[in-house]
Amino acid sequence: MASTSTPQPRGPEPERSEVALGRLGDFVGFRLRRVQNQLSRKFAAANADLGLRSGLFSSLAIVAANPGISQSELSGAVGLDKSVTVTIIDELEKYGWAERRRSAEDRRRHALYVTPEGDRQLDRLFARMEEVEGAVLHQLSDAEHQMLNDVLDRMYDAVVREL
Repeated sequence: MASTSTPQPRGPEPERSEVALGRLGDFVGFRLRRVQNQLSRKFAAANADLGLRSGLFSSLAIVAANPGISQSELSGAVGLDKSVTVTIIDELEKYGWAERRRSAEDRRRHALYVTPEGDRQLDRLFARMEEVEGAVLHQLSDAEHQMLNDVLDRMYDAVVREL
């Protein structure tokens, strides 16, 4: 005999402290991306006052570390499509943070350089990045942090060799 009772209203579902990853938990790419997404979200929030487009900070930092880098080399280093990289460089120039110069070795290519204002902006952005990542990295000892960096570098090298 079927029950004729009316379902009782339920309260709000209790929050789950952790969602099961299932088989995704077996894949390092997913785990890395999950952490990266959260750090990127927090970094974007910390820099909301600047209205930075995604990829601007990393591109500026790579140019600063590699004065004279070509647009193509930058695109490969940051992992962005070449057309997106051109847009980012246009924006860096608009802000006065970087500049294109004709390459002395190959007049067909542009060499990229950070301006003094770009260096000042990088100092501010790196300070904010240290705050964002520091809130997470304090979970690791210095040895664990170094090991993580070493492992990530080896993984990156292996992935690049595969391409």
